Amino acid sequence: MRYGSIAPELFIENRRRFRELLPPASLAIFQANDIMPTNADGTMAFRQNNDLFYLSGVDQEESILVVFPDARLPQYREILFLKETSEHILIWEGYKLTKDEARANSGIPTIMWLDSFKSVLPALMNEAENVFLNSNEHIRAVVEVETRDARFIKALQAQYPLHTYRRAAPLLHQLRAIKSAEEIRLMREACNITEKAFRRLLGFVKPGVWEYEIEAEIVHEFLRSRSRGPAYGSIIASGPSACILHYVSNDRQCQDGEVLLLDFGAEYANYASDLSRSIPVSGRFTPRQRQVYDAVLAVMDYAKTQLVPGNEIEEYHAAVGRRMEQELIKLDLLNASDVKNQDPGAPLYKKYFMHGTSHYLGLDVHDVGYKYRKFEAGMVYTCEPGIYIPEEGLGIRLENDILLTPGGNEDLMANIPLQADDIERLMR
Repeated sequence: MRYGSIAPELFIENRRRFRELLPPASLAIFQANDIMPTNADGTMAFRQNNDLFYLSGVDQEESILVVFPDARLPQYREILFLKETSEHILIWEGYKLTKDEARANSGIPTIMWLDSFKSVLPALMNEAENVFLNSNEHIRAVVEVETRDARFIKALQAQYPLHTYRRAAPLLHQLRAIKSAEEIRLMREACNITEKAFRRLLGFVKPGVWEYEIEAEIVHEFLRSRSRGPAYGSIIASGPSACILHYVSNDRQCQDGEVLLLDFGAEYANYASDLSRSIPVSGRFTPRQRQVYDAVLAVMDYAKTQLVPGNEIEEYHAAVGRRMEQELIKLDLLNASDVKNQDPGAPLYKKYFMHGTSHYLGLDVHDVGYKYRKFEAGMVYTCEPGIYIPEEGLGIRLENDILLTPGGNEDLMANIPLQADDIERLMR
């Protein structure tokens, strides 16, 4: 792998916590992601199933993880099945993990080749009463392609129809919401790489540059820092494009006098970072741009004070919305009397700030976790208010990644320039 080594204790502990959530006589099976086709004989780059990685640390295709705490034979309580290499595979695909390497990376003693899975499965199913299988149950997921998990679920249920089948996803959502010290270390590295890319841009952006040239600078810095690349599609949105929330065309030329909205983040060891900044293309904000920028920053500063253990997401978003109303009134975008008499179910600030302020962050950029769970120490959330004014061709969003701690929170991106004065100084 491109990234540095990860202590196997992370995955050993993750499996221990997962086992504690299983009822007696439960077998859990996790499949790697598919290598997805494009056209002809082309394929997309492989990206591991995050739950399998979380429990094993294995970043290789065609892998299967079995967790069966109550198996009669100790060697069957945790099994990792891997694709066996050959001279042909070595020549055409490259290096694959050996059993010893997989054992060292994962902390799983029993490593078998993939072709053994079909012969071992009947013995496992014979002892199991409950079978936990995995699927993508993210609240915002739109799954139109049949996954390796989905194919396996259908085949297993057809072969063994009388077992009790259970969902593994809610258990993983519960566990993955709280980040361990090693996970935070990996996320810090992702944030550090993102910082390098942003500082690189401050000396590169100027009138006439194209958005895709800016994107190229980001990717260059990511790859040279041992990142696989962006954790999500980078948004490089100049001028009016900044009012398109998921703008990814990145094909416009930046003009003098515009603000450039940047939303990007490096992935490191499968963990995501997520940054938003808004910078003046010319190197200096106009008075109106600065006014809107400072309003967004004020909301961000307030939101961070509410992003603490014990708070709840609905109360948090409502409080941030009220603060946003105050700033929009100061900007003459909302009328105080109208706000006072508004429909509480359709707050007026949504015209200019239409998305949420925070989401879970981790192995996924919109990480899994129960939305309405109270904030707890160890969770990582983004904090990303924004104001979008299409009639002015101006959109400003600011975003940092926040670790919740027992005493409040810690900004994992505190070293990345944020104040408008600092942005202008560094661009000069």
